[in-house]
Amino acid sequence: MPSSPESEQVEEREDADAVEPERKDGHAAELAELEDRYKRARADLENYRRRADREIERRVVERTESLLREWLEAVDSVERALKVAAEEVSEGLRAVLEQMDAILARHGVARIKALPGDPFTPELHEVVGTVTTDELPDRTIAEVVRSGYMIGGRVLRPAEVIVARRA
Repeated sequence: MPSSPESEQVEEREDADAVEPERKDGHAAELAELEDRYKRARADLENYRRRADREIERRVVERTESLLREWLEAVDSVERALKVAAEEVSEGLRAVLEQMDAILARHGVARIKALPGDPFTPELHEVVGTVTTDELPDRTIAEVVRSGYMIGGRVLRPAEVIVARRA
């Protein structure tokens, strides 16, 4: 039987319908793969941003602490000058030291408490010497050689102290 143009059209439609689900499945799979790749790329980008932000913050903190340590050297110089200065000079130096302490305080830097008779704390104090004495309890601070400082609950520089030992 010869095929009519109408029957050929029907057969073509049936063939197209048979191929169409394969195309749809292929496109759906490709779309799912592309969507998965997009989500992974977006997650990688977010992770990179977080890492970069943490790295920037870490470098800023390191730079700030480095600058403050240098500033502390100037504070130390003024403190040493106060110990040997004449009375009229020492008043001016005390004012400069108070101003320096105020600047440090505005930046969150605080002196570590270290007074003669206070207990020695290894997390806050660094021993630079010992002295044998009966006047102070054992393992207490006898003298502060250099002030220590903290920033944000972290030790910026430990206080250098001489520790008392019992005879």
